[in-house]
Amino acid sequence: MDVLYFAWVRERIGLPKERIETEAVTVSDLVAELSAREDRYAAAFADLSALRVALDQELSDFDASLAGVREVAFFPPMTGG
Repeated sequence: MDVLYFAWVRERIGLPKERIETEAVTVSDLVAELSAREDRYAAAFADLSALRVALDQELSDFDASLAGVREVAFFPPMTGG
């Protein structure tokens, strides 16, 4: 699965994208798995209310299933203008 990071999430983790193998069932499981890796991931995912997630380029939520998902993207909320 590809995991993409945008804006300050990318800055904290230090990567724009990575390919991972995971046993995570939901987005929340994936976040817990990533947060346990290193402090930089824990810092990026410390406040989930400040994050949004998209699964295969569709907005989703953190309790969504990862079954069949090929791409997960994490980013801060977007503002219109």
